[in-house]
Amino acid sequence: MSTVGRPDRRALLGGVVASATVALAGCSSTSAATPTARTSPAPTATTRPATPAAAFARLVEGNKRWVSGELRHPDRDPDRRQLLAQKQEPFGSVLACIDSRVPPELLFDTGLGDLYVMRTGGEAIGPVVTGSVEYGPMTSGTPLIVVLGHQRCGAVEAAYKSLRDGKPLPGNLRSIVEALEPAYRQAVRQGGDDPVETMARAQVELTAHDLRSNHDLAPLVKKGGLAVVGAYYSLDTGKVEVLSGRPA
Repeated sequence: MSTVGRPDRRALLGGVVASATVALAGCSSTSAATPTARTSPAPTATTRPATPAAAFARLVEGNKRWVSGELRHPDRDPDRRQLLAQKQEPFGSVLACIDSRVPPELLFDTGLGDLYVMRTGGEAIGPVVTGSVEYGPMTSGTPLIVVLGHQRCGAVEAAYKSLRDGKPLPGNLRSIVEALEPAYRQAVRQGGDDPVETMARAQVELTAHDLRSNHDLAPLVKKGGLAVVGAYYSLDTGKVEVLSGRPA
């Protein structure tokens, strides 16, 4: 019998199967490409620590994440920015060195609106800096101040050598040396294998003590509404060590 003009049965079945496969593949890819509807949560304020101990604990936990590398990068998005556009209530004030390796917001894993930060060479302090440190506790009830020194501080080393050798530094760098002279004298009295590190730690302790006992902050400290912590940052490990004033 002649087969001219009649479709081959196997070819016809193959075409049907191929068409079905294409159709199924099309349905599958369409489903995969359709995103699941999600509702973005409305921005909410992070709970602000209300006591010195709670504020200190927040910084300690953040530093642990910095050391381990398990960072959360909290409060760093447009929603947080908008939330704070009209008002801020930082839970801590940090007086740190200008050193580029010691950014308080990073090493405490904090974000926008969490900290008042003041940075001077070797944590050198004077009336304007003191007023800046006082601003948070005296205007918005910030419960914690941290004076943060660090390992291998270039400003402290330069001041130490200037005072030891009797060679003044140029320009306004002399003002830093003058501010650090009490720490230099204490380091000389203490002695030790590394006088620059001794001086850097002494600068932290002396500055924290001065802030803790000054006319305006002392009453807040006495009432328990404010703590002034002296701390020291290790460039090698990333860890912050408490030297004095740990909140109860």
